[in-house]
Parts: sequence; structure tokens; C-alpha cells
Amino acid sequence: MAEPIDHLANPRTDRKAPLPGVLGAGIRSEAQAAVRGWPGYAPTPLVDLPGLARRLGIGAVLYKDEAGRFGLGSFKALGGAYAVQRLVQQFGRGTGITFAAATDGNHGRSVAWGAGQADARSVIYLHAGVSQGREAALRALGAEIVRVSGNYDDSVRQCARDAAAQGWHVVSDTAWDGYRDTPTAVMAGYSLIAAEAVEQLGPDRPTHVLIQAGVGGVAAALCVELRSRLGSDAPRFVVVEPSLAACLLESARRGGRTEVALAGETVMAGLSCGDPSPLAWEILDAGADDFVAVDDAFVPPAMRMLAAGEGGDQPIVAGESGVAGLSALLAARDRPVTWNALGLGRDSRVLLIGTEGATDPEIYTTMVGRTPEDVMAGGGR
Repeated sequence: MAEPIDHLANPRTDRKAPLPGVLGAGIRSEAQAAVRGWPGYAPTPLVDLPGLARRLGIGAVLYKDEAGRFGLGSFKALGGAYAVQRLVQQFGRGTGITFAAATDGNHGRSVAWGAGQADARSVIYLHAGVSQGREAALRALGAEIVRVSGNYDDSVRQCARDAAAQGWHVVSDTAWDGYRDTPTAVMAGYSLIAAEAVEQLGPDRPTHVLIQAGVGGVAAALCVELRSRLGSDAPRFVVVEPSLAACLLESARRGGRTEVALAGETVMAGLSCGDPSPLAWEILDAGADDFVAVDDAFVPPAMRMLAAGEGGDQPIVAGESGVAGLSALLAARDRPVTWNALGLGRDSRVLLIGTEGATDPEIYTTMVGRTPEDVMAGGGR
């Protein structure tokens, strides 16, 4: 039987050494300024959850709630749409240009939305495990859908092949040989999450940040931004993956970027990736302090806990991938050796990145037992 949580302290991280320069200050600053200038921009909330902190036995839990980003339901709104904007500036706008992307759901929404803003066409590739609800949301944004047998990594490869044959522009959050500029732009967009969080935190710095990873793009972006802004005060950086798709943990264990075979589809649909992005891995190999893989069994309780509003906390609608960090905390709490190895205790202040809301309301309702609307109404949100 698999362990409920697997932990590896990164043997290669060095807080005194600079991170690799693959995501420089210039493009991060440019991306952040661009997104802040989009119509409808507002920082997503940083929610203090003292009731949850008391239950976990730690000093504070701070939850960066990305569910409201530009009405798209997740942090992905920052990356794909910004990369599309850069490509539009380079190649023009209108129906003569096509943007293509593979997605577990959220990234594709951002690309489709960005393409719509430019009056351009979007073709989005979905693997067999992507729900019909997420497909419907993409179609509502005007995307054309291509279904691919197999998993996410298969859809990435098929998208790249078709785009090369058709002359389309691929907007991917993972890199490969000869394809780095657009994934770098995607990650630069994600860096705004950390920039906002630092501004919202003020002087009370977190001791830990737990950030989920699929191919690793958002984790790498936040790692760079937090280290750049906070230096030696940057929190302990813990990368969390599903046990069924722990490609970054396995890469860290083997000492080099490693693709893993997916034994099955994790319930954390947005994190179902077996092949790390080379760009992200270069950063996380040097910058992450810990890698953690958590069993899917902890996801529904974490979603219900946030929805209930622990100890008077504000109820939060968090999707399956959005609760990866809290799931890891729940699993580690039940395993003292891991809890202690992560340096967690009564003085810990933990920053969780809630990367998505109810991006598939039907799945959310099944797992939580309440609709997203009921949860929001109950919490006055």
C-alpha cells in the first residue's frame, strides 16, 4: 500500500546561491505590469484562516484564493492569456491566427480567453481524463476541442505535432527543445501571484509556502519571485504533487529531470502530469527546499474543511487541485516524522496557494456535498 505522504528534502538547494536565470526580473516585471493593466484586474484575496490554524496546531494559515481571476476560475488566467498577448504583439491579431494548447482544463481556458480578446481562433487539446464539464467551459469561451487518447503528456505531444503541421502558435506551460520563450512568458504571468502575496502580507512573513505542481510552472515562478523579493526571509518552499503524478519528486530523488509513467488519473486533475517542464525543473532543482507527494484520499476532506469554514473561518470554494497544499498538511499532521521533517510546529505560518475554485461544479458538488453557490452563500461571499 502506498504511503499517504512521501517527503524528500532537496539535497541540492542552496539558499546562498542565486537561482538559475531562466525567468529574469525583466520579463517578470513586464508581465506583472501588463496583467495589472488588463480590464477587470484586481488582486486576489489573501485570506487569514485562524480556525484552521488552530485545528492544525500551527501559528497561521494564509490562503491565496485564485478562484476569482478574471472570471476564469483559476490562476491559469495569468499565464496563457499573457503569453497569447505577447504572441499577438509579434504576429498580429484576428481570425487568421490560431493558438493551440493542451490542457487539463484551466490552462486551456486562459488561452481560449486570450485568443478571444484578440479575435483569434483557439484549438484546445484534451486528454481522455478531462471532464465533460471542463470541456463545456472551454467551448463556452469559443475554443475548438480536440480529444486525445491517453494522458496529459500525450495531449501535449499531439498538440505540438498538429500545430507544426498547420502553422499554429502553441501556447504551452511546459518547454521542450527549441521551445522556451512562450513557456517563460506563461511563468512570468504566474509570478504576479507571489508579487501580490508579498504586498498583502506586510511585515508578517510566512515560514512556509506549500505550492502545488503539475509540470512545475507556477511553483517555479513563485519560487523565483519570492526569493527575489524576500531574499533570506523567503519562506521554506515546499512543492506538492499527487502521489499518482509525482514527477518532480522523482526527479529530485534521481538527481535529474525524470518522466514518470502515470499509474492512473489523480483526482487533482490539473496536476496530472508525468513530465516536468525543463524550465521549471531547472529552477526547482536549485530552489525548492522540499518535495512532497500526497495521496488523493486527503483531497475531499481538505475541500470540505475549507467549505465549512473551520472554527468561524470564512468559507472558501476550492477545487481539487487548489487544495493540494492543505491536503499535504493534513497528511503530514497524521505522520509526525514528516511533520517534523518539514519543520512544522506551533510557530509556523503557512501560506497556501489556492490555485482554483470549482472549475467543474458537478465534480465539486459530488466531493463536497454542497454546490459552490451554497458554500458561497453560507459564507457571505
